[in-house]
Amino acid sequence: MDIYSTLTRSKENFETINENRVNLFVCGPTVYDDAHIGHGRTYISFDTIKRYLEYKGYAVFYIQNVTDVDDKIINRSKESGIPANVLARKFEKRYREDMEKLNVTGVNLFARATDHMPEIIDQIQRLIDKGFAYETEDGVYFEIDTFEEFGKLSNRNVEELESHREIAETTKKNQQDFALWKKREGVNEPVWPSPWGDGRPGWHIEDTAITEYYFGEQYDVHGGGLDLIFPHHEAEITQMEAVSGKSPMVRYWLHTGFLNVNGEKMSKSLHNFITIRELLESYEPDTFRFFVLSTHYRSPIDFSKDSLHQSEKSLDRIRKFYELLDVEVTEDINSDYEVLAKWSKEFFDSMDDDFNTPKAIAALFGLINDSKNELDNLSAEDKIAIKAFLDDASHILGVNFELEEVNAGSDDLLEVISEVRSELRANKQYDLSDKIRDDLQSLGYEIND
Repeated sequence: MDIYSTLTRSKENFETINENRVNLFVCGPTVYDDAHIGHGRTYISFDTIKRYLEYKGYAVFYIQNVTDVDDKIINRSKESGIPANVLARKFEKRYREDMEKLNVTGVNLFARATDHMPEIIDQIQRLIDKGFAYETEDGVYFEIDTFEEFGKLSNRNVEELESHREIAETTKKNQQDFALWKKREGVNEPVWPSPWGDGRPGWHIEDTAITEYYFGEQYDVHGGGLDLIFPHHEAEITQMEAVSGKSPMVRYWLHTGFLNVNGEKMSKSLHNFITIRELLESYEPDTFRFFVLSTHYRSPIDFSKDSLHQSEKSLDRIRKFYELLDVEVTEDINSDYEVLAKWSKEFFDSMDDDFNTPKAIAALFGLINDSKNELDNLSAEDKIAIKAFLDDASHILGVNFELEEVNAGSDDLLEVISEVRSELRANKQYDLSDKIRDDLQSLGYEIND
């Protein structure tokens, strides 16, 4: 299996530190608002990656941090009048509900920053003791000039940190030095005691403190969105490799591409900001998940109603084929059906090639195209083998291939809709009639005039 690592800008053969065990960390949410579809894209991708690693026989320990203390949370707390800790728990709960609806179930541990203050403080102290960090009147900072390899993940210059710095205080040795601990007086915001006074951690230090505590100084895979490479992931490498003296901190860095909406960056100011909750009011979770996986996780993805509609139709095509098999999967499968052998190999070869889900999905349609007309002549064993393969693919992709059961009242409703369409056609309102037909077909109903 080959995996593309952002650090080397190349595909590498996947080898774990401990045989058959993968330690996977993905940057989790800052819980001050509802998660949006860009978050959904990233976490669906890594959930699928975990599913496939487990299918391959690896034991995967998957951690997401939860940033539950942050400037954004504190500012929202002041705006709303809700205590910061209450606000954070509220949106953490809503985030986890959203992920469950999207069948993102692979995270083994959600590690809150506030539950790991001893580890954060200990790591900061060791950075000070080793000469990589220093205290000022307003906090503790990492001295960027002490780490020569800063920028090796992003290939960006240290000077670019200035625009990303969290606090631009003159007491710092260098304006590019980033905060490890922020001293605060605790007026209307949460603080914790530390050797440097009451305060709270900087953003970057929570991740390395958490991963060092659970994984050790080095581990297998770190993931996140492309926007986190600089400065966040760069700062993580700097902190962890400085305090441990070991390199690389992580063997494979995986990053998901940006999600745009109708060709534009998603932004509240552009009024194209879509939360997961808003999306699921109109679309089935599996439709969005299938849409996400139809693009490679490293590639940019463009969200639109048309693209989601196309994913809906494609998924429906798989489901109708799956229903045609009409067999029960048994443990003993004896089939040498060449069409299945060809396309199942293509599916798994694609997943072995940096988790290429769009190519794997294309293999499913290759199987459907090549076998659909032969189904009536296939043996029961061949049909069982096809269904067993599709069950595996369904589990790996996290998408249900079974057609949903029609509600009891649906037949009556369809009859009413059919009568309306007949009247529209009689009045030569073909455009509206055709739109109703197309919408019904996208929901899985067969409409023939």
